[in-house]
Amino acid sequence: MVRERDEKGELIRGLHNLRPRHHGCVATIGSFDGVHLGHRAIIAQLRQRARERNLPSVVIIFEPQPHEYFSGEKAPARLMRFKEKVLALFEAGADRVLCLQFNETLRSLSAEAFIQRILVDGLGIEHLVVGDDFRFGCDRSGGYRLLQQVGAESGFTVEDTATVEIDGERVSSTRIRAALEAADFALAATLLGKAYCITGRVAPGRALGRQLGAPTANVRLHRYRSPLVGVYTVRTSTTDGSDMAPGRRVIDGVANVGFRPTVEGEGAQPLLEVNLFDFSGDLYGRELAVEFCHKLRDEEKFDSLDILKARIAQDIEDAKAWFAENP
Repeated sequence: MVRERDEKGELIRGLHNLRPRHHGCVATIGSFDGVHLGHRAIIAQLRQRARERNLPSVVIIFEPQPHEYFSGEKAPARLMRFKEKVLALFEAGADRVLCLQFNETLRSLSAEAFIQRILVDGLGIEHLVVGDDFRFGCDRSGGYRLLQQVGAESGFTVEDTATVEIDGERVSSTRIRAALEAADFALAATLLGKAYCITGRVAPGRALGRQLGAPTANVRLHRYRSPLVGVYTVRTSTTDGSDMAPGRRVIDGVANVGFRPTVEGEGAQPLLEVNLFDFSGDLYGRELAVEFCHKLRDEEKFDSLDILKARIAQDIEDAKAWFAENP
């Protein structure tokens, strides 16, 4: 399938999947990691301009994100997986998402070629909403002024994005990552406009949790780094809103996010493991949303599985005590 449709929007993967019906739109460009309140303000601005022109709104994103392409494993941790981001952009009101593969070909495009090939020839944009500090093209040579200049020649207009500040500071993905690192989930929720969650499909694991007396639902994070590492109290639900168990839509639990240093070797990928309290059903293949509430401790490497088992049992008791105090 070259184009993927959601009931809320359309995902277009690559310029080669653009069709004549995609020509003519109002667009914005960015990484949109987290789809936080600042991003939502941009999309609201985008939708307003699109309605004024009776055109669809398009959000242009890149995969991998440019800083990931250049920095690899040293890049800042993603707040969202690709699928989470696309669904959040649709939820925020985007009609279409165009995802461009960020590779050597795209990286090498001059700023002028980027505008012509993607914005003019590919999308036929009539209006562009971007920040006045937006940089693009080979060596980041293009900017807001060039967009205005080429737009005047090519028939599209350019507008600066709205800025959202909370407590005197701009809302940004960087600020949210800092809040998560500090386990300040209240601030992260304020900046995001909702509680921070990780969503993903439950995958089969090594059943080690069962051996340790705490069976877990395992969600692979599919990223180099996680914005969270440690042991947390969590509230878990299915993404379709159905009951996890008879009469229970949300189940409390304790989760470990990290690299499992006691049982994994070097090069392990980050994993989310969730132990759900008073639950014994089969979750394999189901999509879960895991909301993080409170940090219990950092991830540790233990000298033996017996010590790890005892620590997990203590984590469960600590988590249940926290939920008793924070119903």
